[in-house]
Amino acid sequence: MNTVAREHRTPAGPTSAEAARLLAEYGPNEVAAQPRVPLWARVAAQLRDPLITVLLAAVVLTLAIGDRPDAVVIALVVVVNTTVGVVQEVRAEESVAALSALSTPRARVMRDGGPREVPSAAVVPHDVLVLGEGDVVAADARLTESAGLLVDESALTGESVPVDKAVSAADPDGRTVRSGTVVLRGRALAVVTATGADSALGRIAALMRPRPDPTPLQRRLADLGRVLAVVALSLCAAVFVLGLLQGQPAGRMGVTAISLAVAAVPESLPAVVTMALALGARHMASRHALVRRLPAVETLGSVTVLATDKTGTLTEGRMVVERLWTPGCTASVDGHGYDPSGRLLVDGSPPGPAEAEELRALLTATALCNDAALRPPTEAGGPWTALGDPTEAALLAAAAKAGLDPVDLGAAFPRITELPFDSVRKRMTTVHRTAGGGTLVCLKGAPEAVLTAAVLDETEEVLERARAASTRLAAEGFRVLAAARGTRHGFPAPAADAEHGLRLLGLAALADPPKSAASAVLADCVRAGIRPVLITGDHPATARALAVRVGLLEPDARSADVVRGADLGSGTVTDLTRPTVFARTDPGQKLEIVQAWRDRGAVTAMTGDGVNDGPALRRADIGVAMGRRGTEVARQAADLVLTDDSLATVVGAVEEGRRVYDNIRRFLLYGLAGGAAEILVMLAGPLFGLALPLRAGQILWINLLTHGLTGVAMGAEPVSPGAMSRPPRPPEQHVLGSGLWQRVLLLGTVVTAVSLGAALWARSDGRPWQSILFTALLAAQLGVVLGLRERLLTRANPFLPAAVLASAGLAAAALYLPFLRSVLETEPLSWGDLVGPVLAGLAGFVAARTQRAVARPRWTARASGRTPARPAERPVKRAGGTSLRPRAGTGMEPPPDDDAG
Repeated sequence: MNTVAREHRTPAGPTSAEAARLLAEYGPNEVAAQPRVPLWARVAAQLRDPLITVLLAAVVLTLAIGDRPDAVVIALVVVVNTTVGVVQEVRAEESVAALSALSTPRARVMRDGGPREVPSAAVVPHDVLVLGEGDVVAADARLTESAGLLVDESALTGESVPVDKAVSAADPDGRTVRSGTVVLRGRALAVVTATGADSALGRIAALMRPRPDPTPLQRRLADLGRVLAVVALSLCAAVFVLGLLQGQPAGRMGVTAISLAVAAVPESLPAVVTMALALGARHMASRHALVRRLPAVETLGSVTVLATDKTGTLTEGRMVVERLWTPGCTASVDGHGYDPSGRLLVDGSPPGPAEAEELRALLTATALCNDAALRPPTEAGGPWTALGDPTEAALLAAAAKAGLDPVDLGAAFPRITELPFDSVRKRMTTVHRTAGGGTLVCLKGAPEAVLTAAVLDETEEVLERARAASTRLAAEGFRVLAAARGTRHGFPAPAADAEHGLRLLGLAALADPPKSAASAVLADCVRAGIRPVLITGDHPATARALAVRVGLLEPDARSADVVRGADLGSGTVTDLTRPTVFARTDPGQKLEIVQAWRDRGAVTAMTGDGVNDGPALRRADIGVAMGRRGTEVARQAADLVLTDDSLATVVGAVEEGRRVYDNIRRFLLYGLAGGAAEILVMLAGPLFGLALPLRAGQILWINLLTHGLTGVAMGAEPVSPGAMSRPPRPPEQHVLGSGLWQRVLLLGTVVTAVSLGAALWARSDGRPWQSILFTALLAAQLGVVLGLRERLLTRANPFLPAAVLASAGLAAAALYLPFLRSVLETEPLSWGDLVGPVLAGLAGFVAARTQRAVARPRWTARASGRTPARPAERPVKRAGGTSLRPRAGTGMEPPPDDDAG
């Protein structure tokens, strides 16, 4: 039977009346409740965006000139954009509510002298919790009784190894349990010391305030909206004055200037952005990444730093026996997770008879001295799961790989009694009956508690060899257990006498192994210019060993290369952006690390799955949560949820984010070049004798056809083939940066020149020059949109050529349908008249393609002058894995602009 440690007489807990008083005093066990923001305030916040303000002004202007259809279109864009923003904001705030949902709906407490089940929210200080296997602890509490208590604290601390808790523990932390942790084994009584915001879970919740800063895309578009508002209004005022100087009526020029202002602003930009983000979110969902906030899609493309946790992200999240040591041999164990299929290998070959006998004896003892159980998959292809301590489950899986069946062993050697593991003895002993009537003693535990003369009847030479092997394995990041056995002729009395005179069987080295694709995924990140950083609550030696295995550190890395949380707390680490590996960190320190990178100008992505990761997920520009093993708190705090828990999915999401941003820049190049051309035509036309180059209705019709379906269809363009082979753009780069605004002016000038050229040719030949100018200007812009395609003949986005054909058809309708001709004041064109517009369309196409061909070598060869985070790194192949080393002299330079057309 399990022994029970007692501190004093079991408390009876408060009475129902006292509990009601305490509940009224302390409030329900809720955490970080936030006041609900009124709907009107949310809408007002969305409408304050500068670009939306410009669009609202455009609605007023179009209504003023009587263009109701265009006013409806622009107003619809405003409504859709505002609705999406409000919905995403409301969903993001659900992260706070998830903290309450983490606790079990019911908790067992001692009230009125006996156990009662109450809602978890009704637990108050001084309550006595009754804890058993599988319970989620409802509040912080101090143990008063315990028996073999083992608690999983990984959700709070990130530590993958469960923690023993006991009343007699020397460490005060060993005598307490914390809210949100899970009891894996044993039972206990504990007096509640803190609930709600005062608990460990509540303190983390207090850090999870809503993200105060807009995303990089929102900041860039806000800047662009301000610039467009000033430039467009200034140029349109110039057109108005120039018209008056040419003798045009003030009323006509006022309407024309207003129309030109509407045309100059790419009012479909929010629709293009929403379309691109929505398509990106859908593509990500098909790749096992669920987007909770649409702007996060674009932000992923600009990530420069990926801060990842260890357990379940880089590792499998399950303990596995990887090495076995016996006095006669050292063996490796392959396989994955708790799956019992695998092999034992000595120097890469199956063990010999003597070696196999030693290994089977070691694994027999660890399988008998074991309280866990393995469960086969519930569905085809599913994983094996475990009941009980993950370490003991890993030992059972290793025994099965050696051909041992735990059920058969239990039947052959039935257990008589046991001494459970506790934090003082640091070992577990079981006594079994043998077929001959004797007893078999099996023991396992920490090497320092087993490899002593008081327990083992071995020579000092054997003990020293075992201690050296244990030290070596621990330095490699393994959790090491020693095992021993002995036989007795009768039943030992007391049972503690069994822990003497045993024979050493060997050592088992366990680890949470890295996922098979972890090294390749990190190398892909580095190739894309993303700096990976490991932040974990695990032991420094474990963190260092994993970092070496996945290539974050060199094989000869020292323990000093891993920064501990204590170092951060003492202030000895002044630059938090220099280290690559952080261990033994708490939630607040994770926040500090992420914020340090953000202060440096980096765009950060943070992955996590536990409650302890929630604040950092919220603080990072992009929070990425694990969907399978992650807590609800992590999922609600994140912007992106991985349904397959694979870091490779993050890389795919980054690629999708870069596609979205490339398409937005491509649309800006196309839309602003067209708007610039329309303004230049209106400014330059009078200089060539074209008194009023275009009517107000003609300007709006061109704007509707170029910025409508055609512009929105650009948001669905496929990803650039080289998207993941270039560094991320600098976080401070303007949306028109890296030469894009020069390209806007160049293409705008070409479109202006060919359009005015067609009009002047038509006038000199006695043709309807204004209708030809109208058609040529529209055709040149449609030629540009086709020329900007990354892959000209791709079938990945059939909507764009279809939209171009539809726009061409509507342009023809403006020339040949009597109703539209009267509204737009156009004239029908003959086949000969169409030569100019056709040539203008070809010129726009050729200009866009030529610009790409000329600009690509210059952009590819250009080096950056600024490094927002750390120098980019490149993967270097070495024996045993991939190392990530700095690439000398190279920063995270701006991406080549061939991504934007």
